[in-house]
Amino acid sequence: MARFGRLVTAMVTPFDDALQIDLEKTERLIDHLLHTGTTALVVSGTTGESPTLSQEEKLTLLQHVVRYTNGRCPVIVGTGSNQTKGSIELTQEAEKVGADAIMLVTPYYNRPSQEGLYQHFKAVAESTSLPVMLYNVPGRTSVNMTAETTLRLAEIPNVVCVKEASGNLSQMAKIIEHAPEGFELYSGDDAITLPVLSIGGVGVVSVASHVVGSEMKDMIEAFTKGDHSQAASLHRKLLPVFEGLFAFPSPTPVKAGLEKQGVPVGGVRLPLIELNEQERDFIYSLLD
Repeated sequence: MARFGRLVTAMVTPFDDALQIDLEKTERLIDHLLHTGTTALVVSGTTGESPTLSQEEKLTLLQHVVRYTNGRCPVIVGTGSNQTKGSIELTQEAEKVGADAIMLVTPYYNRPSQEGLYQHFKAVAESTSLPVMLYNVPGRTSVNMTAETTLRLAEIPNVVCVKEASGNLSQMAKIIEHAPEGFELYSGDDAITLPVLSIGGVGVVSVASHVVGSEMKDMIEAFTKGDHSQAASLHRKLLPVFEGLFAFPSPTPVKAGLEKQGVPVGGVRLPLIELNEQERDFIYSLLD
């Protein structure tokens, strides 16, 4: 089914020279992404430097993206945090602004129990009519949402999919096998997009699609058409890019890659810092 299509991009947030949101650059980035195969956009996710964006900035960015895309693709907004009340408030504002769906990350730092995770996501989901994408990324949050908890949440009518970045294919297979009809799993890690597709995932929420979107689209289409040999060949060729873009703190490498490709999106906000010359050369060499 792939409710949001198979190649969802977790979009970077473009900044001007003063590191304020640049809406003109945002428009150029959107056009680039849609031209190279992106089927839906996630704004204000981790790749969008959400920890450094104010609530007002998130809503301003969302409103502009919704207006500019004008129905050309679904717009999903990251409204999750480690504060349930705050997540609910931002979710309700995002619904008013016109988001098509929300993405909720597992609460970071406070490391809730599995029951705590369930109650957190349930409370936010029940506060909105929007579709909900769960986001499990234990490498960043220090808490893994188990397959059992994901499956409990999948019974909530508007919880429609999960972005799984645990790297645990066994966990993902269990979710796919036992999920209710219509619930979908997206890879949250570019490097295992093809393996996730092979066990029944529907696609990927991608960072690399900023710079190799057309190639990723070709890989996914080859797989869905049954040309598994071609899909595997493309996967192997893309793997150094997938891995290299996370050799340094994300999204700094992908912003540098976009600059090289003529799609400038500005720098990153502290505590992230720009790549040094050696690091930048490495990223450029991957794209060459």
